Amino acid sequence: MSQSAAATLANDDDKNAVYKRITLRLIPFIFICYLFNYLDRVNVGFAKLQMLDALKFSETVYGLGAGIFFIGYVLCGVPSNLALTRFGPRRWIAVMMISWGTLSTCLMFVTTPAGFYTLRLLTGAAEAGFFPGVVLYLSQWFPTFRRGRIMALFMCAIPVSGLIGGPFSGWILSHFAAGQGGLAGWQWMFMLQGIPTVLLGALAIYLLSDSFANAKWLGAHERAVLEADHRLDAASKPASSTDSLLAVFKNPAIWAFGLIYFCIQSGVYAINFWLPSIIKSLGFSDTLVIGWISAIPYLLAAVFMLLVGRSACLLY
Repeated sequence: MSQSAAATLANDDDKNAVYKRITLRLIPFIFICYLFNYLDRVNVGFAKLQMLDALKFSETVYGLGAGIFFIGYVLCGVPSNLALTRFGPRRWIAVMMISWGTLSTCLMFVTTPAGFYTLRLLTGAAEAGFFPGVVLYLSQWFPTFRRGRIMALFMCAIPVSGLIGGPFSGWILSHFAAGQGGLAGWQWMFMLQGIPTVLLGALAIYLLSDSFANAKWLGAHERAVLEADHRLDAASKPASSTDSLLAVFKNPAIWAFGLIYFCIQSGVYAINFWLPSIIKSLGFSDTLVIGWISAIPYLLAAVFMLLVGRSACLLY
């Protein structure tokens, strides 16, 4: 019997073992990458506790700098994903991570509003393709009915980033408040949270495979199982009418989902960028305490995200 025929007849336990191996190989690393992706994006909320007074920035300067990130993010999202398909996920994910990690680290050298705006804009542009690129990447490994749980595991990096990043950021600001090494606490924070992203980007070259077809760590039978499942998955889907970028923009459902997501993210980033300041305004002056309190909403979010992802698989 050929590998293809054997894969088609493989039982559920055999398939589950294959996908479990893939999950353990890909998800932990991608999870950590996304954790730092989100942390590098929103850590200005903690830096604000010290940075504004140190640089004499107004709340308006901070708000514009925090938000201008998304101009670069929106403008470069599609081009970045086109580059990912051209150069391959492994290389392009590495390029993105090294780029935004370097730019995020460089925020420690900011002295003027113009410098703050420029680095935030460029960081947004560098990060733009990461999340949608990883979603596309995972869709090439996991068929539809397994994707809900996998995406929940991957996206749990968002609340875990807040859960770990809040106390971590608070500790950095508190521990380095005296200005060790000639750097302020907020400067240490950008450096200690940006450099790991650069290192993870370098590791992506060696730890990721562009697809299961060229993954040397998979056996022939495992690749055949994936090929069979993806053929069945493709056959079960209705014919797509969105074969071009223009067709996507003409699809009313895309605009509806975009509006819903816009409303969700407006609230999410208001919390991310101003939660530390809100907690401080309630009378908490210790940055470490602020970090621990800020972690509470993210703990609950992580639990519910996993539950919703699991239910999505059960309902499929």
